[in-house]
Amino acid sequence: MQTSALIIFVITYIGIIFTRLPKVNIDRPSAAFFGAVAMVLFGVLSFDQAIAAIDFDTIALLLGMMIIIVTLQLDGFFSLIASKTIAFAKNPWRLLIVITLFSGVASAFLVNDAVVLLFTPVIIMICRASGLNPLPFLIAEILAANAGSVMAITGNPQNMLIGVNSGIGYAEFLWRMAPIAILSLLLIVWVLRWFYPSMFRNKTPIVYNGNGFEYNRASMRFSVPVFLLVILLFFAGHYLHLSIPMTALIGGSLILLLGKIRPSRVIEKVDWVLLLFFASLFIVVEGLEQSGLLTRFIDANLLSEDLGGVGAIHALSLVMTQIVSNVPFTIVMLPFMKAADSELLWLSLASASTLAGNATIIGAIANLIVIESADRFGVKIGFFEFFKPGIIVTLLSFVISFAVFYVYLILA
Repeated sequence: MQTSALIIFVITYIGIIFTRLPKVNIDRPSAAFFGAVAMVLFGVLSFDQAIAAIDFDTIALLLGMMIIIVTLQLDGFFSLIASKTIAFAKNPWRLLIVITLFSGVASAFLVNDAVVLLFTPVIIMICRASGLNPLPFLIAEILAANAGSVMAITGNPQNMLIGVNSGIGYAEFLWRMAPIAILSLLLIVWVLRWFYPSMFRNKTPIVYNGNGFEYNRASMRFSVPVFLLVILLFFAGHYLHLSIPMTALIGGSLILLLGKIRPSRVIEKVDWVLLLFFASLFIVVEGLEQSGLLTRFIDANLLSEDLGGVGAIHALSLVMTQIVSNVPFTIVMLPFMKAADSELLWLSLASASTLAGNATIIGAIANLIVIESADRFGVKIGFFEFFKPGIIVTLLSFVISFAVFYVYLILA
């Protein structure tokens, strides 16, 4: 059984690794789905064990947030907010600040993948109208979306995994992680100004008339209040005995009932493939754990509630995120984190696995979304063009993260 589990795990993760390279036509979810089916087929897990391995709380949170985000997207809410925010940018330097702060803060509450998908065309349109090179602004968007998403459980899929499995409340998570996210966003502005000095000395006026996007204001009268209610319930759920996944499902159901977008259109655009990917990975990792092989990959003794444990998580995240991406890495880490049972280490994993995604263009899904979206507009973001500011931001934000957790350890 151990041999079968190891072979299936290796094949699955090789598939995941190579599907993360741009222009490589291998499907990530199909690799994970193959691994899940193989774990049952070759007797590593029974069918019932495989179903039990799926973390339905995380799946529910993702599904609820996807329904809310898709509805807001179809309403034009993201484009409306982006266009109103951009109106404050009068020159390239202010545009950089606006893009960084907007991408970061929006990503904390609306999932970074959705924010970059919808904001990238707006950035390219503005830059072309103003005669600016869009590369520095797109790089800022990627870095800020990842860094800002550190702040909240709803910021990215790995935070959702950690929030659900750790039991840390939404408000506490936000309070503890906000300093890391905010300082990292300020760092991004400074690093990009340092990398592109001539760009940001330029006083070229920004041209943006807000045209080119459609808004369904009638639907937004219902969808936006539901979204705000969900955020409020995330904070108040502890007192109302509402879990974070249940809150997301309530929001998703209300927005389908009250919004003016046909529910079938919303459901059609939900990323069911991502949900399959998550469910399949849970089964693959459970198979490896049941075989007794998982403990051979990572020494659980490294995960102590001290600076050594925090440092080990940051080091592992920096390396493994570049190989398998932060979501598969986080799922592999879940059994070890549950055994360690440390809120500090859970938060360290959320911080490190997300910030490590800024090191290379293949470090996080949000990076690839921007690169592929920009490519459709004829804008190429090269590996080293991104890597040079990306690795500096990653390493310096790791210093910030480590310092914040050091303070938490002192105050504990």
